[in-house]
Amino acid sequence: QVQLVESGGGLVQAGGSLRLSCLVSGRTFSSYGMGWFRQAPGTEREFVAAITTSVSSTYYADSVKGRFTISRDNAKNTVYLQMNSVKPEDTAVYYCAAGPSWATRTLSRYDYWGQGTQVTVSS
Repeated sequence: QVQLVESGGGLVQAGGSLRLSCLVSGRTFSSYGMGWFRQAPGTEREFVAAITTSVSSTYYADSVKGRFTISRDNAKNTVYLQMNSVKPEDTAVYYCAAGPSWATRTLSRYDYWGQGTQVTVSS
């Protein structure tokens, strides 16, 4: 059983920064590609960022490219999302997910999900 627990969410002013963490327990963390997704009220869950097992490749949604950075520490079984220059439209519940080693933008390809952490950006 793989369990994912997100942390680091909260209230931040527009233009500020926040770092989300996702601790993964269970099977070998290093064998999973990891992704971050988000869901705002009344909208579908959407892709934010993904990272491969070897950290050789990262992928970003156009809306966050240049502002957010995904990283992972395989020794700590943790994936991070550094959020800089945040905007009110970044307000959402953020979820981390574990899936195929090559990582993907496709939500349905991920096998395991965390419970989410709320990020609220005030203007």
